[in-house]
Amino acid sequence: MAFELKRFWQQAHVRKLEGGYTVTLDERPLKTPMKRPLILPSEALAAEISAEWQRVEGEVDHAKMPYTQFAHAGLDQAVDERAEIAAKIALYGETDLLCYRADTPHELQKRQAEAWDPILQWCAEELDAPLKATKGIVHLAQPEASLQALSKQVQPYQGFALKALYDWVTISGSLVLGLAVAHGRLTADEAWTLSRVDENWQEEQWGVDDEAQKLAQSKQDTFLLVERALGLI
Repeated sequence: MAFELKRFWQQAHVRKLEGGYTVTLDERPLKTPMKRPLILPSEALAAEISAEWQRVEGEVDHAKMPYTQFAHAGLDQAVDERAEIAAKIALYGETDLLCYRADTPHELQKRQAEAWDPILQWCAEELDAPLKATKGIVHLAQPEASLQALSKQVQPYQGFALKALYDWVTISGSLVLGLAVAHGRLTADEAWTLSRVDENWQEEQWGVDDEAQKLAQSKQDTFLLVERALGLI
């Protein structure tokens, strides 16, 4: 049976350390799941994490503690698995959402073009990575030079920035959208909207599915949260 942590502390505090800030539960400093000290680069991020721990009632539910999860991922996975994560992100360039368009109807094709073409143009001009678009879902090989350019864009990311880029790319299905947010070309909210062109069209035609909407809301929350978390650093 997995160990379930229950609240034992009276007060969560932010404490300044050499090299950053941490959060203590009474006098006990928090650690990551990999037992690293939870050393954070800003007081603002530490304050958000402290507030999450202060709100705990009964058992700790990390699903309700997104800033804590963000910190854990940035200090653990994005360090121990940095190369693997960067490689996984870069692979999305081969099947980028923005490159696969509808066969029909014309109105959806028009929406996709209006939403996605400007970002593909930005990718070609600013990242030196022109990508081809196609109709349907049959795989379209992209220029090798463009894939290499996109992979090169991903390589410098590490820690918290890598965690954020991973979420933007894997949730949206688009390396181009993720890099557009990371470069400041789009806000996370704008990128989320662009990633949902197909889904929004389907909802207009057939109505809203409650389960799908619930899942989409969870993904959106994460998509926007990592932008706010980065902004606190």
